[in-house]
Amino acid sequence: MSTRHILLGLLAKGPSHGYDLKQRHDEHFPQARPLAYGQVYTTLQRLVRDGLAEVEGTDSDRGPERTLYRLTEKGSREVTAWAGQVTPPAPFVANEIFTKVVVTILTGGDPAAHLLAQRAAHMERMRELTALKTAPGADLTTVLSADYALNHLDADLRWMTTTQARLASLTALTMEVDRA
Repeated sequence: MSTRHILLGLLAKGPSHGYDLKQRHDEHFPQARPLAYGQVYTTLQRLVRDGLAEVEGTDSDRGPERTLYRLTEKGSREVTAWAGQVTPPAPFVANEIFTKVVVTILTGGDPAAHLLAQRAAHMERMRELTALKTAPGADLTTVLSADYALNHLDADLRWMTTTQARLASLTALTMEVDRA
């Protein structure tokens, strides 16, 4: 995830304060890890430094002084170019579930039990996401992010099913390789 480009995209809607950008990020990306305010302000400083955003002014609105940022033409070109690029598929498997199953096999643990517990956790999360996206008044961003997460969880479940079916041969193969 590119915080830099997300903030540029949010600034495309018009000038905003860092606080508002953080709130809008969390609204538009509800299944993503929420941004820390410090990350927002650090990124905004870099965007200004790089000429992609600029300070439009400050106001206090009967509270602490807040800086208003706006997108520059250069920032608009960059975020448009970035959004138009095709994201390459991940070249490596870096999934914790995969890693834990392999380590469980290597350490003589019970990968079948681990997969069963993981499947239960996935199913519970899928129920939560389905309820979230089908709730009355669910907005488009919530539905889209829930669908994305559900599809990834479904892919994990398919992999778990395939792996469960192969456990006996995988465990035997691992033991043979280790003996050699």
